[in-house]
Amino acid sequence: MTAASPLSATAYRSVNPADPDDVVLRFSAPGAFAAVDTVERARAAQAGWLLAGAAARSAALGAVAAAVEAAAAELAALAVREVGKPLTEARAEVARTAAIWRYYAQTPYDPVGAVHETAAGAGLLLSRRRPHGVAGLITPWNFPFAIPSWKAAPALAVGNAVVLKPAPQATACAQRLAEIVQQALPAGVFTVLPGDATEGNALVSASDVVSFTGSTTVGQAVVRTATARGIPVQAEMGGLNAAVVLPDADVERAAAHIAAAIAGYAGQKCTATSRVIAVGAALDPLRDALAEALRAVPVGDPADVATVCGPLIDARARDQVVDAVHGLRVLAGGTVPDGAGWYAAPTLVEGAPPGHRLLCEEVFGPVAALLPAESLEHAVRISNSVPHGLVTSLHTADLDAALGGLDRLDTGMVRINAPSTGVDFHLPFGGTKASSHGAREQGRVALEFYAATRTYTLAPAKVA
Repeated sequence: MTAASPLSATAYRSVNPADPDDVVLRFSAPGAFAAVDTVERARAAQAGWLLAGAAARSAALGAVAAAVEAAAAELAALAVREVGKPLTEARAEVARTAAIWRYYAQTPYDPVGAVHETAAGAGLLLSRRRPHGVAGLITPWNFPFAIPSWKAAPALAVGNAVVLKPAPQATACAQRLAEIVQQALPAGVFTVLPGDATEGNALVSASDVVSFTGSTTVGQAVVRTATARGIPVQAEMGGLNAAVVLPDADVERAAAHIAAAIAGYAGQKCTATSRVIAVGAALDPLRDALAEALRAVPVGDPADVATVCGPLIDARARDQVVDAVHGLRVLAGGTVPDGAGWYAAPTLVEGAPPGHRLLCEEVFGPVAALLPAESLEHAVRISNSVPHGLVTSLHTADLDAALGGLDRLDTGMVRINAPSTGVDFHLPFGGTKASSHGAREQGRVALEFYAATRTYTLAPAKVA
């Protein structure tokens, strides 16, 4: 995670990445002791939230969904301004956010356990899922409404209280989301904790269950701390995602999908495509089609509804893209537009040698490397050769090849004839290797992460 611009040891500002002179929010970080106090207040509120029952929790989450929809235009505009998300994507994220809250609004009525017969004799054996207490959520800036929501909604649905520590660059979005959520929930059940590493560390050290999304380095530190405390922890830590294109694929369609997955939101998605693997005869036509598709991607003001590739989140992110392509053959892009804002043109490069940064690190920008493969088996080996394993897209008209890819690609998600970007919130989300740790997010499986199963034995007081 990168930090917002610090003004002092405890004061920050969030700025518009399309116009860095536009300060969206100035805020102070409360420090470690205040962070722990926030968790304790949430813990005090949690018991009443659980005892209110399924109907109360369902109604509250449904009210959040309705309020998000009512504020959709305002929320989308805020995401455009604070994190540079193109308007069309921002609108889609807000709609998805409302859908997430509405989906989880029905889950308090789901079964939370089972009844079993005893092995012998009278009585009952019960299993029952119960909340952990306080869920500490640490979220990134790139999906400022959806990611906090797909963590908070299931945590709240099963009866936890929530303390959300957003990335500093998305603090205004988090605070606005909190205002909406807090109107529907009892006091203290949902709290935003602004700040950076100090507050994040304190939250991990005090919460009862932790969910993190962000960089691999920070995520691994979160996992170590939480594991040492013996509390449940999940961490989503990015990807180095490949698109595999076979010779029988519709090259123009594949190029359009891959260009969108490289350049959409300036590549600032953990599911973005950063490696393009062309198999055999697909290489030459794909090279031309993808370069042309990337050159046609609209780059510019994120407030323009036509924009696909807006600014990067800060100057450091923009410079990383420039540095990553230095010395490589540039097929498209490779330039930095003049003017205000942290922009980089959607870029495709070729000739990256083994061990090059683009082939082993997540650059998190609108750039990808084109790689040749002799066969599907070779492409699978290339795809699997990196430390991360979040998502792979496979483009082919051959059902056997598609099924083979499903079985052999070492990623948590495989998308056939579709961009690597795009997630269905009602299905499990997560990867393998360095991409993820712990239980999957989203869907019904998220409810299990935010609760612990207890086993009860009910024996009669007197034996007949």
